[in-house]
Amino acid sequence: MAHDNWQTNKPKSPLSISPSATSEQAIERAVSSVNAAASAFPTWSQVSPEKRAELLLSAADNFHRQRHALKIIAAQEVGSKENWLDINIDTAIKLLRYAASLTSQISGETLPTDSLGKVSMSIRQPVGVCLGMASWNAPILLAIRAIAVPLACANTVILKASELCPQTHQLIGEIFTQSGFDQHVVQVVTNQPDEASAVVDALIAHPAIRRINFTGSTRVGRLIAQRCAHYLKPCLLELSGKSPFIVLDDADIEAAVDAAIYGSFMNQGQLCMSTEKIVLQESIAAQFIECLVAKARLITSNLTADTQAKLGPLINIESGIRIQSMIDDATAKGAQILCGGQVNGVYLDATIIDKVIPSMRIYFEECFAPVAQIIRCKNDDEAITIANDSDFGLSAAVFSKDINRALSIAKRIESGICHINSTTIADEAQAPFGGMKSSGYGRFGSKAAIEEFTELRWITISESGSPTPPF
Repeated sequence: MAHDNWQTNKPKSPLSISPSATSEQAIERAVSSVNAAASAFPTWSQVSPEKRAELLLSAADNFHRQRHALKIIAAQEVGSKENWLDINIDTAIKLLRYAASLTSQISGETLPTDSLGKVSMSIRQPVGVCLGMASWNAPILLAIRAIAVPLACANTVILKASELCPQTHQLIGEIFTQSGFDQHVVQVVTNQPDEASAVVDALIAHPAIRRINFTGSTRVGRLIAQRCAHYLKPCLLELSGKSPFIVLDDADIEAAVDAAIYGSFMNQGQLCMSTEKIVLQESIAAQFIECLVAKARLITSNLTADTQAKLGPLINIESGIRIQSMIDDATAKGAQILCGGQVNGVYLDATIIDKVIPSMRIYFEECFAPVAQIIRCKNDDEAITIANDSDFGLSAAVFSKDINRALSIAKRIESGICHINSTTIADEAQAPFGGMKSSGYGRFGSKAAIEEFTELRWITISESGSPTPPF
């Protein structure tokens, strides 16, 4: 496919609502969208599983057809490189197709009962209007993830667009409408950054909103969870990470280095699953670091349209300032920069920092930047201790030629996801995706997602003339 229009300089400001719009007006628009979604729910909830699957498959085909337009808009808004946006779209299409298959798998069961002449059963029903809030860093995939399975479960959906990629998320909503969905079944709500808090609070408070899912930072996730708790509404949270990457003394070093490069630097390290803490057993540390640094030095950052540079820009200047302060704090406390390490506005070349210790901010805080930290350990138990020495628990990786040894370690790591002999970055529609500890709770993906977006009910049927209480 030709990419003659593939051009961007840096992330642009959101343009979806005029600067003169007030929070009250934004709230009114959001509430109006929820009202429309609630009105559409009774009809949509009765659409057959076969028809819902047909519409989701149509959407998958349309996302494939419009991938070029999606990539151009997303690159302009968030600065992602083309390879990451291709992964976004391909994974989103697979998710839509998998969601189509789930429409016929929403089931209950018959239950034993102590009463004669009674049938007892559990069933799963759609809940109503689902609110999804998607982050900017995987702008297409995360938006689809917030929409696809709720639709498969016969709910209507409100997508609260990210303030950093509103045009991308608006186009996603348009593609669903073009695919045959009623315009009120999938709706996109946009707002200016200073309106976000008021709009989100109004959305969560709306009586028609029955489920909330949010992908973003732990800081914001806690606020979302607090509001949901106030209204007693279930929420699904996928939040920040600090993924450990353990390399044991019997690992395939070349394969481990390649996986670490991918995990640490894909999409400028701006992923919740990004590899950050590289934990090396001492006997192989020197060999691993030499190979890692040699490859990382070739990974430079520049404009998204620069095909020679492997990394695009960070999301904004503030991100650059934050990560530079973390790097400076680490070096002031004894860390050693092996490559990169100097932010230039929104650009940062692949950075590797050695001799990282717990007194440094970078040891505990999520970087969300192309920065890998090296930590040495003596044995398997110490590697596990370092991996678990974190508030976060989303993804992890273990490299070893001894699969039983690696599996034993994987089971002891406190993370929702762990990959053996592979990168920390992976997402498959049929797999449960989610974290532990401050990385959130609940699961996107797999049949587990059905539980997040349906109501489990107990229903009984008694024969006419069944005994009644004697009063």
